[in-house]
Amino acid sequence: MTKTRFSVLGPMEVVHGGRACTPSAPKVRQLLALLLVSANRLVLVDSIVQELWGGNPPKSALTTTQTYIYHLRNLIQREKLIGSGRELLLTKPFGYTILIDQDQLDQDRFDHLVAQADGFLRRGQHEAASNNLREALNLWQGPPLANVTQGPLLRSHVVHLAERRMHALELRIEADIHLGRHRELIGELRSLIAENPLHEWLHAQLITVLSQAGRRGEALTAYQDLREILSRELGLDPSPAVQRLHREVLQGRSALAVPA
Repeated sequence: MTKTRFSVLGPMEVVHGGRACTPSAPKVRQLLALLLVSANRLVLVDSIVQELWGGNPPKSALTTTQTYIYHLRNLIQREKLIGSGRELLLTKPFGYTILIDQDQLDQDRFDHLVAQADGFLRRGQHEAASNNLREALNLWQGPPLANVTQGPLLRSHVVHLAERRMHALELRIEADIHLGRHRELIGELRSLIAENPLHEWLHAQLITVLSQAGRRGEALTAYQDLREILSRELGLDPSPAVQRLHREVLQGRSALAVPA
């Protein structure tokens, strides 16, 4: 049985049997996105109304929501979309639920791989953790739900997804540092810092890998760069952990990575 695949880690896509089946109507697409990011959980009609119209829903909001559900059901029947061996879209008291298996939604596969990797890290299995995290991060095809109009609930979820991606990236960098991949990480960390100049942990990892790659002068410069950015933008000093890292580099000791 061919399963339908759903993607939200990038433009939202619905693919079944190699065919793209993503809804074209903006509101129907938005509704499907909300159901997918809450897959296998009840999404209340009130939440759907809030997502689609914010704080100013029309008087016809309930009827219009039912119309969008009708269009979504038509798409499911027309394209023969399949859920987890049951009906894909269920009507329940006060709302709706999409029923899918973990391997059908990239968001769920991402969470599963990261959770596995976290366990590997706790057991010191850094190679396995790095491989899992690379696989998880490769699921991302761009900004989440990039082709979907986002109301308050989806905007909040997109922010949360971005945080989860950054956490996975931090764990992968941590695993690679334990594996001694210091030189390979230098360019990546510089690029990430350019995108996230106030992310202190990334600066700390750059200081670490430069020091462990034998580039002590550059490591000290990286610390001064962080210090200047924090002072200028936030009026803060680097955290005690990063200051301790700086002292280790000054003293010529092997810099220990700051954990994610």
